[in-house]
This record gives sequence, C-alpha cells and structure tokens, in this order.
Amino acid sequence: MLNLKFPILLASKSPRRQELLTLMDLDFEVMLKDVDESYPEGLAPHEIALYISEKKARAFMDDKLEALVITADTIVALNGEILGKPRDAEHAKEMLMKLSNTTHEVYTGVSLAMHDQVSTFYDRTSVTFKPLSAEQIDYYILHYKPFDKAGSYGIQDWLGMVAISKIEGSYTNVMGLPTEKLYNALAAL
Repeated sequence: MLNLKFPILLASKSPRRQELLTLMDLDFEVMLKDVDESYPEGLAPHEIALYISEKKARAFMDDKLEALVITADTIVALNGEILGKPRDAEHAKEMLMKLSNTTHEVYTGVSLAMHDQVSTFYDRTSVTFKPLSAEQIDYYILHYKPFDKAGSYGIQDWLGMVAISKIEGSYTNVMGLPTEKLYNALAAL
C-alpha cells in the first residue's frame, strides 16, 4: 500500500520479478534495454550483483524519464565461484551437480534510478540443497529448462520444492528480487 507519486518502470524481462512486483500491488510497466552484463575481475559476489544492476539502471539515464526505473541482477556463488545462467543442458547439469549436497549464497543487487540519481542495495540468502541424483537433475533440466536462471534453478519450481533442505534469508531474493528490502527502499522515497 505504497502511495508513490511517480510511475514505475521495471527493466527486467524476468517473469518472476514481474510477478513479485504485481504481488506487491505495484503498478508498473516493463521497459527493456540490452546491457552488457560483464564485470571487472576481482569483485566479490555482492559487488558483481550491484555492479551489473547499476549498469542496467545507468542505461536509462540519458532517456530523461519521469519515472522510477527498477533494475536487478541475481548472482549464485558457491565457495567463491560464480554460477551464472547455463549455456546449455550439459552446463546446467554441471552446475546442479556442484550445488548438490552443499550450501551456496544467492545475492541480488537492486538499483533504483530516477532523474540523474541511482541508489543501490543488495540482499544475501543462503540456500542448502540435499543430495541430488543424476536422474533428478536430468528430469529437472528436461522438464523445467532452467536456462534463464542463475545457478540453473528456480526456487519456486520443482527443484525448489523437492531439493532445498534449508534457506536462511529472503525467499524472494532467491527468486530474483528481495521484496521486503525493495518495499522499504520505495517507502523511503
């Protein structure tokens, strides 16, 4: 029940982020721009998420929009290794085998851009997978095609329902948008 005095643009094609904003009862439009998601070497996982999120937000700065632009980037990290979106089924299987029977971190960087100002924040969630069999991984990849998901999985779909034994932190952060922190940031505007 935020009473915002400006339109919101979500700069994300993620159906999960769109669903989360809708569940927050926010009116928004989706506006997309292609942005290079590369980042400098040596950044910590949360710094990568913030760097890419801010890069996405800055892509809108020259447009002189009279709206708040929300951008986000989600990173999965396992023992310091960044697990991005898989290239193909074999790469997805490799990632899920690494995540099997381990705890990893999910970081989402969020940027709010309006006029020439950008503010950023991030959230971190620990996710623990139970041991996964090769058959479970193959089934998941075949039926859920997680090729648009960091770490090759979606917490809200089949694998999240059957394989995650523990989560510490924000569930919606793992979906790609830490809604509680976003709500507080929007309320502060």
